[in-house]
Amino acid sequence: MKLRLLILTLLSISFYSYGQRNKTKNIVMISIDGYRWQEIFNGADSAIFFNKKYHKQDSAAFSAKYWAKTKDERKKKLMPFFWNTIATQGQLYGNREFGNEVYVRNKYWFSYPGRSETLCGFYDPQINSNEYPDNPNENVLEFINKQKDYAGKVVTFASWDALSRIVNRNRNKMLVNIPGEDIKDPKLTEAQSLSNELQYYMPQYFGKEVRFDASTYAMTQSYIKVHHPKVLHIDFADPDSFGHAGEYDSYLDAAHYLDAMIGKLWNTMQADKFYKGSTTFIIYPDHGRGVGDLWTTHGGSGPRSNETWMTVIGPDTPAKGEMKTQGQIYQDQIAQTVAQLLGFKFTANHPVGEPVTTVWK
Repeated sequence: MKLRLLILTLLSISFYSYGQRNKTKNIVMISIDGYRWQEIFNGADSAIFFNKKYHKQDSAAFSAKYWAKTKDERKKKLMPFFWNTIATQGQLYGNREFGNEVYVRNKYWFSYPGRSETLCGFYDPQINSNEYPDNPNENVLEFINKQKDYAGKVVTFASWDALSRIVNRNRNKMLVNIPGEDIKDPKLTEAQSLSNELQYYMPQYFGKEVRFDASTYAMTQSYIKVHHPKVLHIDFADPDSFGHAGEYDSYLDAAHYLDAMIGKLWNTMQADKFYKGSTTFIIYPDHGRGVGDLWTTHGGSGPRSNETWMTVIGPDTPAKGEMKTQGQIYQDQIAQTVAQLLGFKFTANHPVGEPVTTVWK
């Protein structure tokens, strides 16, 4: 009798642990490739901003857009949605000035390993190249896709074609839309047709394996309005592309426009009864970048490019704004955090990092 009572007690505690956070029914995961925490929390970096070799735009116009005397002014100029909405309604992690730190756990500090760690909740040392084939590690997206009411409602739209391998759509058969691929529907809406067409009218500035984020955003928005996916994974790439090109003005523009796109997506979904009050956004990079003149690179040649950040906004997340408590979290904790916000415990063919519980406490 006592054993039965103990089991029932443990089950009720487990149910309460996962079931109490039941407001979040939908998740939007947004990755911003190679975007540094320094710009998130401080705005434009003076050490780079005033070095003319890193920008092509007119200096006066460039300064008017993104420069101000204080970092609070600069960060709000650069990312108004982050600092006017997420900072008042959600949480921002990773400002090292307060000892609040986010890192990738992997030792490579570049794209495929960083994205794999984040989505799988696991650092696999064998994944050491951007050309790595299909990911053998199960990810949180395919885990959720197997759960009741989520099958076929988990989708990815990406600006970099490697996402098809990172998410391993060959294994799980989920929708992963990458550059050069159209949205395929039995009857395309006008918006879907136009967004399909748009990607082919943009210059392949960084090669055919990537497309501009504005195109990925347009395709995502047109798909949402028709299909209402419950889990949406968007992978943006412009900041990393312009960072490697050494164009700090375009790097800041990319961040500013992504802030606007994310804000528009949030507001659109909050105005839709399917998503309103039941959707959490979690936003993060795959790695950081170097500092000073090494800001253009990452990995072993980019010191401190293992430093990252994370932001969350949604109905279960207390509005704590910029997290100023000392602490350290890793990218491999994001996957379990996502799963538990939806009321699941992510299990896979590998160990999974612990959740970031302050997201809901």
